[in-house]
Amino acid sequence: MNTQKKIQNLRDELRQHNYNYYILDNPTISDYEFDMKLKELQALEEANPEFFDENSPTKRVGGTITKNFNTVVHDFRMYSLDNSYSKEDLLDWEKRIKKMVDGEVQYTCELKYDGASMNLTYENGKLLRAVTRGDGVQGDEVTANVKTINTVPLQLKGDYPERFDIRGEIILPIKGFQKMNEERIANDEEPYRNPRNTASGSLKLQDSAEVAKRPLQCLLYSIKGNSLNISTQFEGLDKARAWGFKVPKEAKLVNSIDEVLNYVAYWDEHRHNLPYEIDGVVVKVNSLYQQEELGFTAKAPRWAMAYKFKAEQVSTKLNKITYQVGRTGAITPVANLEPVQLAGTIVKRASLHNADQIEKLDIREGDEVYVEKGGEIIPKIISVDLSKRTNDSQPTEYIVNCPECDTELIRPEGEAKHYCPNYSSCPPQVVGRIQHYISRKAMDIEGLGGETVALLVNEGLITNYADLYELTIEQVIPLERMAEKSAENLVNGIEASKQIPFERVLFALGIRYVGETVAKKLAKHYKSIDALMFASMLDLVAVDEIGERIAESVVEFFSSEENRNIVEQLKLHGVQLRVSADKLANQTEKLKGQTFVVSGVFETVSRNELKKLIEDNGGKVSSSISSKTSYVVAGDKMGPSKRIKAENLNITILTEQAFLDVLR
Repeated sequence: MNTQKKIQNLRDELRQHNYNYYILDNPTISDYEFDMKLKELQALEEANPEFFDENSPTKRVGGTITKNFNTVVHDFRMYSLDNSYSKEDLLDWEKRIKKMVDGEVQYTCELKYDGASMNLTYENGKLLRAVTRGDGVQGDEVTANVKTINTVPLQLKGDYPERFDIRGEIILPIKGFQKMNEERIANDEEPYRNPRNTASGSLKLQDSAEVAKRPLQCLLYSIKGNSLNISTQFEGLDKARAWGFKVPKEAKLVNSIDEVLNYVAYWDEHRHNLPYEIDGVVVKVNSLYQQEELGFTAKAPRWAMAYKFKAEQVSTKLNKITYQVGRTGAITPVANLEPVQLAGTIVKRASLHNADQIEKLDIREGDEVYVEKGGEIIPKIISVDLSKRTNDSQPTEYIVNCPECDTELIRPEGEAKHYCPNYSSCPPQVVGRIQHYISRKAMDIEGLGGETVALLVNEGLITNYADLYELTIEQVIPLERMAEKSAENLVNGIEASKQIPFERVLFALGIRYVGETVAKKLAKHYKSIDALMFASMLDLVAVDEIGERIAESVVEFFSSEENRNIVEQLKLHGVQLRVSADKLANQTEKLKGQTFVVSGVFETVSRNELKKLIEDNGGKVSSSISSKTSYVVAGDKMGPSKRIKAENLNITILTEQAFLDVLR
């Protein structure tokens, strides 16, 4: 079998497995087998760039950086929907419809997914672009990010129209949202407020590889286009499923408004059994001919109506307000409630966020409070039932001292939270920092978990993460649930972490606001911890995408003598605190300040090697041509539209050889 045929077969096979898993919910191979086939395809594509396909299954992993999201005018306007909140509203809507159309009216009832609206355009069976709703007339193109979502087919199946638009909602399933928040809370980061806003925010992330890490889904509900050969809304949903789209099967075709009301009542009661959030039901006239007759108002179609469910709230007693300390010293007040059922779960605690929130709502211990859960991992208190407040009730006085170490709290200017400044001795801070250091995305120390860290600190064996490198098997064996083999694995895992590259070590240090992406940028710019330690505010803010808040945090971290001593300890133990010599050997600043677009098929080096050469020499790689592009590196089969755009913007187009000559 020739290489091109092998690549095509792998693409077809992976698309089918993706369809089986995400659309049919019926996988036929294991995740491991799928990953192995994907890696095989990636290797073949990298070795044979002439067979490039922008809609290959390998494009799901992301990696494209989008600095500016282009504004695109929709081919078909995206209207908003009129809302109804009662049975009477729906009956009035039906009366208006019956006055305007003749004959029987059927309705398609669908769930109203709580996410971010999206318009996908397909041409010849391939995803051409993905555009947000925006103002309904135009939106932002987010194609690179949407391509990472597994429920968005990149290549359609069956008999599809030559070109059409399909509308849907990008949502974040509840389990995936909760897992993301658990990770953020473990890292002492603010949890995301709700799945809807998190899904919407994900679409505007600049790095599509970050979007790929989020378990987003796209649920489709409406097809637009010319000559579609579709006569009803329900038929359109069936066809979309056949083409490979994820269309929830909860949609139902009904023959009367009474059946509509039954559908609404059923899902108002059973919505918490769904894997994702809904905030209502959408009812549409089924016949597309009747829809055309009914037309639109200035803002919404007359043939559709959204029924919005009431937000779920319950009242319960607030027994006690307690305070938690995170690894950065941030204090989070928590309401401990009389257990109550809400949105399908038993709720015992609710977030109070900060002192301002407590004061604003005048929340007190002993109050009867109203609690709402809109997808947050921890529900929130929205108001107090003042009619049930007792005469001896006293206003809440926010704590003055740390609940763990009794140090007086501080509240930095302009911040909502209070902090415990006892950085070196407050137990939750000490344990939290070490737990962050050993975490998977940081040093990933095998054999060492969060509970063991707490044990090591409590036993006085370690006081900071540098102390880990002095642990011996003999010291660790006496710990609870620790056998000789476990102790060996722990010490060996710590030793192995000395090979973790500098950018991950920098992230592991736990500098406030320095996440994975910022750590990579700082490591690439400064090359070593020594250079970073002596960087001033002015130096730091000059680094690409490093703002004042991050710069202040970095300067503050290294101004601490204790932190500098810990860094020196890490150096002595052989932890990687500079970019490796191999990486440095091939890096220059020749292309500093210049932005390149790479397009086409290349002979001397691969496309990925070209991009790496640009970045290794201080340049930036962009996926799209704009006025900020410095050069286009053009290979064989460069798209004519890119060439025309570059010429119109007077951007210099370099051949592969000309670019390599510039580097030499």
